[in-house]
Amino acid sequence: MTAGLKSVLIANRGEIALRVIRACKEMGIKSVLAYSEGDKDSLPVRLADQAVCIGPAPVNQSYTSIEAVISAAMAYGVDAIHPGFGFLSEKPDFVAKVEEEGVGFVGPSAEVILRMGDKIEAKKIARKAGVPTVPGSEGAVADYDEAVAIANEVGFPLLIKASAGGGGRGLRVVKSADTLEKDVSEIMSEAEMAFGDPSIYIERYLTDIRHIEIQVISDGENVIHVGERDCTSQRRNQKLVEESPSPVLDSKLREELAASAIALCKEVGYKNAGTVEYVFDNIERKFYFIEMNTRIQVEHPVSEMVSGVDLIKLQLKIAGGGKLDLTQDDIRLSGHAIEVRINAEDPERGFAPGPGTITHFHAPGGFGVRWDSHVENGYRIPPFYDSMVGKLICWGNDRDEAIARMLRALDELHIEGVTTTANFHKMVLDSEKFRSGEFNTAYIGEMMEERAKAAEAAAAESA
Repeated sequence: MTAGLKSVLIANRGEIALRVIRACKEMGIKSVLAYSEGDKDSLPVRLADQAVCIGPAPVNQSYTSIEAVISAAMAYGVDAIHPGFGFLSEKPDFVAKVEEEGVGFVGPSAEVILRMGDKIEAKKIARKAGVPTVPGSEGAVADYDEAVAIANEVGFPLLIKASAGGGGRGLRVVKSADTLEKDVSEIMSEAEMAFGDPSIYIERYLTDIRHIEIQVISDGENVIHVGERDCTSQRRNQKLVEESPSPVLDSKLREELAASAIALCKEVGYKNAGTVEYVFDNIERKFYFIEMNTRIQVEHPVSEMVSGVDLIKLQLKIAGGGKLDLTQDDIRLSGHAIEVRINAEDPERGFAPGPGTITHFHAPGGFGVRWDSHVENGYRIPPFYDSMVGKLICWGNDRDEAIARMLRALDELHIEGVTTTANFHKMVLDSEKFRSGEFNTAYIGEMMEERAKAAEAAAAESA
């Protein structure tokens, strides 16, 4: 695979920075890593062709500093910037500045990011493309009176969302009219403080749902998908386990879901990699568009494992002016893949993060096992960033084999010095609920509540 890019600035850290560095090396692209002082001893810094420190450890002085990142790109004369995920990856003002400076961006245009990042605008675009959306407000809700009118139309429970929210933030469930006025007022204030944008929208709250998304990639003309990912295994709207394909979709629903994602991309003129996210109503077996992530996602390896497609390389190729050399007919999805996020967190203490030094580390291996991580023996997990240690992805001929392989790989994974979520994932994947495939977004929270109650009862009995 060739690309028009000769050099790329990677404006990120950790495993995603390493992932992009590796893709660049295989494509003959010079990688320049922008890093903070907090990451000066990290593996990505050592493996990049060049590395430039852009500021102190705090993200607002380094990874999210538009001035620092663009200054580094200009100083090193790179052809493009790859933002990874998080940080500046979905900031339209950043991308607009990159475009203004004449530097390429590995992602969609600032205009597309702006439009799809506004959940109200995104829903309008989806409706225009014929993509189903959850019943609710057509646009921003101006005040309490409008909220009441919407509630009377769609019924309770309702979900209030900050238009500029994301990552599980800016959400509130309203169960009855008794608290509606208070909830509307508070979520508007919270949205203003968190995102600088008080606008909200309201939709029907579906009580038994799954979270399913479609991975798309487009060169601006040809749009293809590489299947869906089921991200239903969540805690407080944060994804924990992802798998592909979804265990609940039949071939008809799968085709309809993919077709809707492609229609949305064409409607908005999307270019590069992206993910179209949906909720799936388990009761009515209907899907509804909720948002689009205009970047590569943490869980993209799941799609790579079932499709054999290197999404990062395609991102770089498209950003360099290349065209997809794949059509939808070329995509052959095979087997089943599962990804778990290994974080330095303690599930028994509410998933409290625990930065520290990894004193001993051994990665799992074997057929169908992939370990995406930047950690090594002696690596110190800094307190300034997310607590991800790595991502473990396992492929099998079917879902049962993928589960068995993941459990085996989790047994092989050995990390000392910090508490991780590895044992938690073993509990989840070995549970009857997960193995059945019949669950919704609430099941992990319910599982943790049951464990907490059992622990309390055992403590009380032994006292």
